[in-house]
Amino acid sequence: MRRTRSRSELFAAGVLVTATAVLVTQFLTATPTVAVAGDQSVRAGTLGWRFTLRDVAVVAVTAWAAGVSATVLLTGGSTAAANGTATARDTETQASTDRSSGELLQARRREWETVSDRLASNEELVYQTVLDADGVLPQSEIVDRTDLSKATVSRTLDSLETRDLVERKRRGMGNTVLLT
Repeated sequence: MRRTRSRSELFAAGVLVTATAVLVTQFLTATPTVAVAGDQSVRAGTLGWRFTLRDVAVVAVTAWAAGVSATVLLTGGSTAAANGTATARDTETQASTDRSSGELLQARRREWETVSDRLASNEELVYQTVLDADGVLPQSEIVDRTDLSKATVSRTLDSLETRDLVERKRRGMGNTVLLT
């Protein structure tokens, strides 16, 4: 599926190209160092390059603009999500996801009776704890809510995963447990 570019992404690409061109020009046209002897200015070859305050300001502003535009391009132009506001498409996708996860959760609750008969006591306790948390719960929370040891919860989740009842997703230093 071919994705169309949004106006913000096109604008960001233009800003990035322009800022890069300005930066290259600034670095290539730095002011040469001039040696002064007495009252007359004498150019003693190229002793080095220096930047005026104006050069530094132009470099700083264009580097910032290049960074912002590169960030917009790398994040796919999702500045609305970064600011905490949602677009209509994001809201529609979230509502669809909420409906489907709500339907999945309801189906899991209906299946609970048949599933619970097949589970050992620890498995039943862990599964019920995740189910009560709307199907998503950090593994550390399961330990806290069930008073089972970390090792017991881990082994129990291994068993539930082999039966395709739950799935663990790595989140930072811990796992999040999801009903499948």
